[in-house]
Amino acid sequence: MRIALLEDEHEQAQHIQAMLAERGHQCDHFPSGQSFLSAVLHRSFDLLILDWQIPDTSGIEVLEQVRAHLNWQIPVVFLTQRDSETDIVQALDAGADDYLSKPAREAELLARINALARRTNPDTEKEVLNYGPFQINTQQRVIQLHGQALTLTDKDFDLTLFLFQNQGRLLTREMLLERVWGMANDINTRTVDTHMSRLRRRLGLNPENGFRIKTIYQRGYRLEAMGATVNAPNTDTENTATGQG
Repeated sequence: MRIALLEDEHEQAQHIQAMLAERGHQCDHFPSGQSFLSAVLHRSFDLLILDWQIPDTSGIEVLEQVRAHLNWQIPVVFLTQRDSETDIVQALDAGADDYLSKPAREAELLARINALARRTNPDTEKEVLNYGPFQINTQQRVIQLHGQALTLTDKDFDLTLFLFQNQGRLLTREMLLERVWGMANDINTRTVDTHMSRLRRRLGLNPENGFRIKTIYQRGYRLEAMGATVNAPNTDTENTATGQG
C-alpha cells in the first residue's frame, strides 16, 4: 500500500516509516498540513495516517479538507497522543475510520491498516471482477463486454482495471501517470488524455453499457456508473468539461 503520513516529529515519523516498509508498504512522510494536503490532492495514496497536533493546523482540519475536496473514501487512521473519549468521537465524526493512541504498537497498527485495506478494496485479490456487463479477468488480463473479449493493449488493460477498481473516485492525471504508467508525477504529457479518449471508444462506455468516463476540468477523470449518484463537491475545480462524458 501507498501510505501518506502526517507527523511533525521526525523521529516518530522515521520509526513508523521503517515499521511499514518492513511489511512492504511505501510510506511518504509530511511534517505539515500544507505539504500533506498538497501531496494528497495531486498524488495517489491508499491510506492516510494523521497526527492531531501539528504546527500549521490540526489533524481534524486536514481530515475535513480531505473529505471535502477528494471525491473518494480513502481510509484515514488517527495516530495521536490525544486519547480522551471526546477526541476519539470528534475524529470519527469528522470522517476518520480508526483511531490509535501513541506510542504506536507495531502489531496493532499493522493489523488495523490491513483490516481497512480489506474493507475498502474488497476486489483487489479476486481473479474475476464483474462490473455490470464488463468482466475483468486479472490473471488472464482479459476484459469482456457482454461476453465478448475486447481488443486492448497491455496499458489499456491496466488503465481500465485501475478505473473500475476506483470508480466514483476523482483520478488526477498525476495519479494515473504514477500508478498506471509508473512515471514521476511532474512529467508534462498528454499520454493520459490520449488513452482516455481511445478507451471510451474501445470499452463502449455509454449509457447502454452502464458506465462513462467523466472529464473533470483541469483535474482528471472519474469513472461513473450511469444513474448512480456521485457525492462530489461542487467546487470551481470540479466542473465537468463540455463535450466529454
